[in-house]
Amino acid sequence: MEEKIITDGKYKYIEIGEGTPIIILHGLMGGLSNFQGVAHHFPEKGYKVLIPELPIYDMPMLRTNVKSFAKFLERFIEFKGLKDVILLGNSLGGHIGLLHTKLYPEMVKALVITGSSGLYESAMGDGFPRRGDYEFIKKKAQDVFYDPAVATKEIVDEVFATVNDRMKLVKTLAIAKSAIRHNMSKDLPKMKTPTCIIWGEDDNVTPPKVATEFHELLPDSDLFWIKKCGHAPMMEHPDEFNAILDTWLEKRNF
Repeated sequence: MEEKIITDGKYKYIEIGEGTPIIILHGLMGGLSNFQGVAHHFPEKGYKVLIPELPIYDMPMLRTNVKSFAKFLERFIEFKGLKDVILLGNSLGGHIGLLHTKLYPEMVKALVITGSSGLYESAMGDGFPRRGDYEFIKKKAQDVFYDPAVATKEIVDEVFATVNDRMKLVKTLAIAKSAIRHNMSKDLPKMKTPTCIIWGEDDNVTPPKVATEFHELLPDSDLFWIKKCGHAPMMEHPDEFNAILDTWLEKRNF
C-alpha cells in the first residue's frame, strides 16, 4: 500500500480523508494492503478511513487474545479523539470489531463484518501450520480465495515467513485458540448496533452458514452475498464489496 504508515506514540496506522471515521481491522494473516480498494474508495465519499496496525505479535503471551485487541482498539479510538465510528473487520478483525462493539457500544455507530470469526473458526485446519513446507503453505493461502491467483507470491511469502518464525507461530496459534474460545453466540442477540454482513458464497474458512447464523443472531443486521468469492471479499471483489457497502451506508444514513 503506497500510503505512508503514520507512527504516532505507540500506534502505527494509515489515515486517509476527512469525515465520518471508518476503522478497518485486518485479520490474523492479513496486512493493511488487503483493504486497498476500500481505503481508496470511501475517502471520496466523505469518510475518514483509518487502518491501525493491530499488535498481533507484539502483545505479551498472556495478553495475546481477542479481548486484548478489542481493548487496544478502544485505546486507539480514544487516542485519536474519534466518536461514532464505523468498524469494518475481516476474519479476526471482524471478531475484534464484534467484541469491541459489545464492550463499548456507545463508541460504535455501525459495524461491517466479512468472513468474521466469532461463531466458527476453521482457519487453522488440521495440519496447519507445517513449518518449512512452502507448497503446503501456498495451498493453504490459495484456499482462502475462490480464485487461487489472488494468493500472490508476496502473500504466500508473508505467511511462510510468519509460520517459520517460532514466536509468531506460537502467538498465531494462541490467537486462533482464543478466537475459538471466545464464541459470541450468546452475546450477539443483545447487540443492537446496525451491522452489515458481506460474505463470499465460496468461503471455506468461515462457510456461508456462519454468515446466516450471524444474521439470525444479530437483531439489526443485513446480509449480502458475493458470488465466486472466498474468505476475503474486499480483496477478491473490491468494486462489488464497495458498491454493497456504499448502498448500505446510504440507506442507513451513515
